[in-house]
Amino acid sequence: MVKMIATYMGEKRCKVEHGPSKTILETDAPKDNQGRGESFSPTDLVATALGTCILTTLAIVAERDEVDIKNSKMSVEKEMSPSPRKISSLKTIIELPKNIPEDYRRKLEAAGHSCPVKKSLHPDVNVSVEYRYVL
Repeated sequence: MVKMIATYMGEKRCKVEHGPSKTILETDAPKDNQGRGESFSPTDLVATALGTCILTTLAIVAERDEVDIKNSKMSVEKEMSPSPRKISSLKTIIELPKNIPEDYRRKLEAAGHSCPVKKSLHPDVNVSVEYRYVL
C-alpha cells in the first residue's frame, strides 16, 4: 500500500505528498477548466503516469535481459472530451535505441502494452502507443 496525502491550497491548486518518499508535487486546474494552468493537472498526471509506466516496464524487462535502454524517451498527447469532461485519448510515442535487435523489439513492446497504468485505464480512453527505434 502506498498513501498520498493532498491539501487543497485554494484557486484550484493541490499540494500532494508521496507518503514513502515525502516528495511533494502540486497540481493546478488547466486554463480551459477555470485554473491557471501553472502545473500538471490531475489528468496530465494520468497521461504522464501512462508514459512513464511504459518506460519503467520496458526498463524492468530490458535490464533483466541486460539490454541498455538508457536515455529512451516518451511523449504523450492528451485530448479531453468536453461533455462529460474526461480524457478521450492518449497518444503515446516511445523512442528507443535503434540498435535493439528486431526480434527483441517484439518482446519489449509486449511488455510495454502490459504496463499496470495502461491496464487500469477505462476502455473508453483511446490509448495508442507507437514505438520508434531512432535513438
